[in-house]
Amino acid sequence: MDSLSRANAEFCLAMFKELNNSVGDNIFFSPLSLLYALSMILIGARGNSAEQMEKVLHFDRIAEALKPEFKDSAKCSQTGRIPSGFGGLVSQINQPDSNYTLSIANRLYGTQAVAFYQQYLSCSEKLYQARLQAVDFKHSTEETRQTINAWVESKTNGKITNLFGKGTIDPSSVMVLVNAIYFKGQWQNKFQEKETITTPFHLGEQGKSVTVEMMCQTGMFKLAVLKDPPMQVLELPYANSQLSMVILLPAGTATLDQIEKQLNVRTFDRWTSASSMMERDVEVHLPRFRLQIKYELNSLLKSLGMTDVFSQIKANLSGISPEKGLYLSKVIHKSYVDVNEEGTEAAAATGDNLIVKRLPIRAQFVADHPFLFFIRHTDTSTILFCGKLASP
Repeated sequence: MDSLSRANAEFCLAMFKELNNSVGDNIFFSPLSLLYALSMILIGARGNSAEQMEKVLHFDRIAEALKPEFKDSAKCSQTGRIPSGFGGLVSQINQPDSNYTLSIANRLYGTQAVAFYQQYLSCSEKLYQARLQAVDFKHSTEETRQTINAWVESKTNGKITNLFGKGTIDPSSVMVLVNAIYFKGQWQNKFQEKETITTPFHLGEQGKSVTVEMMCQTGMFKLAVLKDPPMQVLELPYANSQLSMVILLPAGTATLDQIEKQLNVRTFDRWTSASSMMERDVEVHLPRFRLQIKYELNSLLKSLGMTDVFSQIKANLSGISPEKGLYLSKVIHKSYVDVNEEGTEAAAATGDNLIVKRLPIRAQFVADHPFLFFIRHTDTSTILFCGKLASP
């Protein structure tokens, strides 16, 4: 795991634990999209504000600084802690592809009452293909809310609507960071709709269940069966194998809580490693589900240690504007995922199948109780999404 994907994984699991403590039920967010968005603030942060952000984003341990051409010509990073491959990584993952749709929408909205450095504006465009939009929070609060909502909707295939509800934008706002991401993938091996059945999904609470549409298919998939904690780890590739969904499912009498207690970057690496995951014949049962969750992340980021940037007195965003009193008013994150039968047909069989002397006993993977899932980029191990399905 290289330093950038490690920072991504560390940030992801820290965010997950905070959300799990405060939300507890279904969870879904994009650590990659959030890292990307918060980095737009980091390039303009200085002093303690920058140091706190670097720690929370886990960039403080990344050795490589920004690419020299950015450093010399645009001086885009005074902090020197923006990972050099970041922009390239996102564009690599975010390639237009007929087999999956991934739309990341990041934009910073700043009050017209403040002058922003041209250098900062050009840097955020150059590094993040994102721009700061000057708006009139004070006199046109409602129009500004509608403008932001319309922009997000247009960037997410119409799936993320009304990001800011009525009354959620304060006329006194100075700077609002908007971050939305939409993903819809097609499986490499699709589930047949005729195999989908209605069945109970057992909730964490004693004896309670809800009815779900359970998809089913049998095929060759990477699967790990672990003893401590007792669980199965399944990898379901999306078309072209560029992305995959990794599911952590408690086994036997184990609970999701046992997995969550042991979950960290080291254990996640071990559980999902090539030495743990074996390609085998698996009968997969996975509920059809759709999640759309919105978080206001100010308090969560503060509890992780990013406090100064939200304080009108302590924030040091002097790389963004010469004005005093500039601080981050709000961080809103909304993400959408749709998991269903759709997918492309599996590729034609290859000659490798001929050397299998004896088929292994078919394994069963039945996700009829709460599980964790991660959608990640296969080549770089970058986690795009992290989720918990506790109640479909």
